[in-house]
Amino acid sequence: MSSFKRLFYLVKHRHLWTHVRRSVTTWSPVGAAFNTKTHRRLNLLDKNGGLFGVPELNSPAGFQVATKAALRNTERLLEKACSCPPGVETVESFDQLSDGLCKVADLADFVKVAHPDQEFREAAERTCIEIGTVVEKLNTNVELCQSLKKLLDNPEIVAQLDPDTRRVAELFLFDFEISGIHLDDKLRKEAVALHVKLLDLNNEFLAGSHMPNRIARSVIPEHLHLQFASEGSFIQVGGLHADSPDDLVREIAYRIYLYPNADLMECLEELLKCRYKLAKLVGYESYGHRALKGTMAKTPETVMSFLQLLTDKLADRTDKDFKMMRNMKKKLNPRNSELMPWDHPFLSGVLRAERYNIEPSLYSPYLSLGACMEGLNNLFSELYGVSLMSEPPSAGEVWSEDVRKLAVVHETEGLLGYIYCDFFVRPDKPHQDCHFTIRGGRWCQETGQYQLPVVVLMLSLPHPTKSAPTLLTPGMMENLFHEMGHAMHSMLGRTRYQHVTGTRCATDFAEVPSILMEYFATDYRVISQFARHYETGQPLPESMVARLCESKKVCGAADTQLQIFYAVLDQIYHSQPQDRSTTDILKEMQQKFYGLPYTTNTAWQLRFSHLIGYGAKYYSYLMSRAVASMVWRQCFAQDPLNRDMGERYRREMLAHGGAKEPMLMVEGMLQRQPTIEEFVDALVSELNPNFETFIMDSES
Repeated sequence: MSSFKRLFYLVKHRHLWTHVRRSVTTWSPVGAAFNTKTHRRLNLLDKNGGLFGVPELNSPAGFQVATKAALRNTERLLEKACSCPPGVETVESFDQLSDGLCKVADLADFVKVAHPDQEFREAAERTCIEIGTVVEKLNTNVELCQSLKKLLDNPEIVAQLDPDTRRVAELFLFDFEISGIHLDDKLRKEAVALHVKLLDLNNEFLAGSHMPNRIARSVIPEHLHLQFASEGSFIQVGGLHADSPDDLVREIAYRIYLYPNADLMECLEELLKCRYKLAKLVGYESYGHRALKGTMAKTPETVMSFLQLLTDKLADRTDKDFKMMRNMKKKLNPRNSELMPWDHPFLSGVLRAERYNIEPSLYSPYLSLGACMEGLNNLFSELYGVSLMSEPPSAGEVWSEDVRKLAVVHETEGLLGYIYCDFFVRPDKPHQDCHFTIRGGRWCQETGQYQLPVVVLMLSLPHPTKSAPTLLTPGMMENLFHEMGHAMHSMLGRTRYQHVTGTRCATDFAEVPSILMEYFATDYRVISQFARHYETGQPLPESMVARLCESKKVCGAADTQLQIFYAVLDQIYHSQPQDRSTTDILKEMQQKFYGLPYTTNTAWQLRFSHLIGYGAKYYSYLMSRAVASMVWRQCFAQDPLNRDMGERYRREMLAHGGAKEPMLMVEGMLQRQPTIEEFVDALVSELNPNFETFIMDSES
């Protein structure tokens, strides 16, 4: 962006400079945009430009218009993809076809869960179903697949393809093959039938995994009735109540919420059988082998080696953590000191609080949302030369008046894309922190311009009040940094093809940029640039940041071991079929990889909703954290604001999306090939008392 345009941006937003009540601090435009309530003037002459600036989406009926237009475009591109001579044009046609459908489907996927208007949600849901059906048909279109195979089966043509084009072609072919397109008619029909059946089973399990259980009120001690929701003569239990200080409340919640549901158990067993059948049908040893193709880990055997080695290296620390928890339980409840699974989350929290005074309310005044957004803006400016600039949305562009729109602007490259920040709680909004791709970036051959990425970040933060801006707990602040890591992965990528844009990459790599941001969020050299009291302007004391960092290590081994147990369970469920129930598998794995006793008549696996979106990939978070830890310590711990390192990180890891093998990106950043042992050591060393996220004595 030219200096004139940059100045224009700043002048355009000068009205956002403001003083927070009783504050000695003057916020920058981006800080002010998030620390004050929005007061948009309603101008009846403003034309409704539609959601995200898509003109058709100025009403729910517009989804049908957008869908029909996308399907007409699909027909045209389908013909082009099938008829053009094999080469780069084939892959470009495939990507344009994918982009046309994704631009409508991805937007609808977001609207169906986030829009406050039920009519919009229902219209978006219908669009998702309609486009999903078309995608299923395309995945089994033999002629379409043949045009791609003709390309990839010709060594001379393949040799002329650039690496990105070749990889995208291979990824498209993989999508075809997992639908069974290479099979004969009979087997292909069987594969399609299994796909359809799995869609239903996935939806059934996902819905059932979140359903509350209930029990007669008379069974629960009367003084505990108020701890749970009532439903006539029943008590309803919709969660584990893991933070309750009452042992009995936690135990009741655990036993009732995890009580087996026969129908859901049958659904899960059938789901796992169908996944295995489909994987075998299309040529894989197991569903796990199919799911891990193209990931950093590559095979289930590598994942199990990683999890077993991590378990072995954590064993002594995990034992010490459980011993600390037992001692604490004995202190709190001498008559019932046996450590049970429902005690772990509560007692680890008690131990952290006892050892370090990390009461969230002590931190929140220093972490106003505006200050945190300023901090992110400063960080991105230092690392990448990128600024976050608040823009007023047009009429009809956003779905709620408290949604903020940010333009992401590079100092020389200009506008990179847009982030819509849907940060505040509202009725019927999902209580989850997540990142949605609305439009992927790609080079448009047809226009000669880059299609700018558009994403939404969704959080559930409290609204500002008359007397104070939105104040974040340390956990909320870390979540904000985490989700912004996903957003910048989308913004800073400059892939040629949208099929591999931003976060459209291997699952065990996709979390690396977001987890890496958590390290920046707990480094005092970063925090000191923005964390200041919203009333007095005083900076957050360094000792408080140090306490926060050290507190995370308390019971850290046991917390990690619990995640290992879940990841192992996921791997075993998706390996060769077992001649035993999912509960019998859970009992054995809990004993081997966790240590706290199994509770009879419980089935935790029926609440394991990650089996749907992360089937055979639950390990990804641990592996991503290991990579992020290595990148942080080798590249940023010495100087977290180093521009050269920021540029290298963008060039080696963020720019490629999924267009490059994930492990090659890690190797490029670390400038060597890391081993599984190094991944494990990175996670274990984080628990060392002397390991800190900032280097205290680097200059001494």
